[in-house]
Amino acid sequence: MNKRTRRFFGWAIRLYDRISRRLVNKLILLFTSIIILVVASLTVISYQILEKESVGNSIASTTNNLHLVNQNLESYLDGIEQLSLPNIRYVELTNAIVRQDKDYASRMYLENYLRQLYFSRDDLVTIYLYLVEEQKYYSITKENYNITVRTGTAGDVKGMPWYRQALDNPSNRLFQAFTPGSAAQLGYPVEPKDTFMAYHRVLRTIVNREPQAVLSFYFNSSAMQDILSDVPFSEGQHLLFLNPDDEAFYLDDPAFYGEREKEGLIERLGEGKEGRFTWSVGGRKYMVVYNVGEQLGWKLVKPIPYKQIYEAATTNRNIGLIIGLLFLLLSVVLVTFTSNAITRPLKKLSGQMSRFSAGDFEAEANVQGRDEIAYLSRHFNLMVKRTGELINERYKMKLVEKNAILKALEAEINPHFLYNALQAISTKALKNDRYDIADMVDALALTLRYCISGKDIVLAREELKHIERYLSLQKARFGSRLQVEYEWDDAMKELQLPKLSLQTLVENAIKHGLERVANTVTISIKAGMEGDQAVIVVGDDGPGFEKDKLEQVMKSFQDSWEDRNESYDSIGLVNLHTRLKLLYGEAAELRIRSEGSGTEMEMRIPRRSGSDG
Repeated sequence: MNKRTRRFFGWAIRLYDRISRRLVNKLILLFTSIIILVVASLTVISYQILEKESVGNSIASTTNNLHLVNQNLESYLDGIEQLSLPNIRYVELTNAIVRQDKDYASRMYLENYLRQLYFSRDDLVTIYLYLVEEQKYYSITKENYNITVRTGTAGDVKGMPWYRQALDNPSNRLFQAFTPGSAAQLGYPVEPKDTFMAYHRVLRTIVNREPQAVLSFYFNSSAMQDILSDVPFSEGQHLLFLNPDDEAFYLDDPAFYGEREKEGLIERLGEGKEGRFTWSVGGRKYMVVYNVGEQLGWKLVKPIPYKQIYEAATTNRNIGLIIGLLFLLLSVVLVTFTSNAITRPLKKLSGQMSRFSAGDFEAEANVQGRDEIAYLSRHFNLMVKRTGELINERYKMKLVEKNAILKALEAEINPHFLYNALQAISTKALKNDRYDIADMVDALALTLRYCISGKDIVLAREELKHIERYLSLQKARFGSRLQVEYEWDDAMKELQLPKLSLQTLVENAIKHGLERVANTVTISIKAGMEGDQAVIVVGDDGPGFEKDKLEQVMKSFQDSWEDRNESYDSIGLVNLHTRLKLLYGEAAELRIRSEGSGTEMEMRIPRRSGSDG
């Protein structure tokens, strides 16, 4: 360790010693460190989650889009094939081809046939009918806004590669691409720049199946562009349309295709109907999503830069960092104010202790709040006064203990529900790709807000509304197997009862009734008055409690708080029984009835305001 490093560490130690001399500085340092840790952790976790969601959403949306567009492209190509088939006029067409050099009517028939084909589509550039024996052709095209039929000789056609490929094809047809940079061998006076694709159909004689003519269609890219325009496209993305032999018929960027073809992009396309893979080239990573047509096997390939996929996640991360820094500054101010507020009573208490140590037995600390500092101040005052305040203080301590027990009981009731609710949302998301999940999340948010509210006693109508949200989440989990019936008098909706008590009974009916069977279970929720007691009954027609299990639960009701067994499977019912006794005394009661099948849980509460809680 060099001299500069030792000097730095020495300065850091002295600074920490100076800061740690005061409790307020320790608190500020502690809370600030915790806030920084929480903000940094949340930012990293949220970025990773958003990154994964971005990739998943991009894959799903792109795959579905390519599948639909590829279906339209195959329909377009199938329409071209249907156009080239003479169908029932095949004999007439072949006879006209044989007699066209001697019979004027046959020539007119061929010209009219080409006109009908030409006018049947809007994306045709020209049509050629090549007569194999005569090595001549008939063509139709638009010249200066007029449709013109011409004839000519084409002796080079038989030497063209596309001609041999069409003859060798079992289906007697061939698609020919004219993408930029491709070696276009035509044999006809056609400008390759005016067309992007040709389709050749070989017409054979019926008798000996020898080639008699070739029908060639040359198409412009208007129809193809209309179909491909349905593919969402942004800067940096690319799109390729390949035939089953991986020959490109459409490419948005010829330079990109030529460069990437050398890098083995085409070879990595799988054999399945669709797929994806990560492809790194030129220092950039792409997610390549492709779809293979179900009928003809044409491929639609879309490389998407990962940087573009992660852009939203990166933006959210940067926004999160900015918000986190602002939150940190605000938190430091609040922590400083809070820490001073916490330590100020300690400073005053220290002054009173100094007076007491000097012999001033009338020194009395000002007690504010119910925290640890107030606890010390209160005990200091007890030590000074040594009067009847001891009884009052012990009573307050009992209230604090009672409130702490209630909070602990409520805290133990919530986790099981939270787990099941989140499990229901996860199951719903996996099974259905629907927006109703947002409603479930809203219901869960309202449920959480209700659970962490500071009230111990609530009105029955609030508890019922909470139960409706709770059951909506459970219905997402169990579907139609969960049925609910209500018989709650309107007069009873203003009844005050322990918060989450009704949920405990309903949750137990689901756990020990619905979860144990595969058929439909109906849960009934009833309320009424019997004398001066409010009687709330939650029943189900499930399998019911086993006799030994029911005896165990009833026995656990008699155990004290200290002797309670944490391994009880029905800890929620035990906690609810304890809460009823703490809030209402011995007049309150929780009963369970289960005979053979079905269970009824009855909660009896004295009809009063609930101020005991």
